[in-house]
Amino acid sequence: MSDQQPNNPALEALAASGLDHRVVRHGRVNSLQEAAEIRGVEPGQIVKSMVVKTGNVFGIVLVPGLRKISWPKFRAALEVNKAAMPSAEEAKELTGFERGTITPFGTKTKLPVIADERIGPGDISIGAGDHGVSVTLDAGAMFEYLNARLLDVTDEE
Repeated sequence: MSDQQPNNPALEALAASGLDHRVVRHGRVNSLQEAAEIRGVEPGQIVKSMVVKTGNVFGIVLVPGLRKISWPKFRAALEVNKAAMPSAEEAKELTGFERGTITPFGTKTKLPVIADERIGPGDISIGAGDHGVSVTLDAGAMFEYLNARLLDVTDEE
């Protein structure tokens, strides 16, 4: 039996990637703690994916649970003066995913990935393109596959 449902480009991309991963399906969650419990991981192992815009360049930033993007650190690490999150519509247009379901896997537009250096090592849980769907996989393997840049871009929430 296949782990993917029709029309989920994230799960299709993961299946084609060769990355060892486990799909976890659950209903919508209301907090990071609830998501961690349902997924069987610690809150710090959950990784949030966010689209960020610097000038006319877009990318995906991976943020560990219990942390948030530090805009000053982010701008300094990328040596840019301005950075922001685009509108929900713009993010969906680029990725094919609505906010809350964005993932670096299977996006409509291939986007560069920046990962906070605090993610991993070991297994992490990341959203997989639909509400209530996530995957657990090795952080290092994910970074390598996505050619992610590891930078210090977050602060504690």
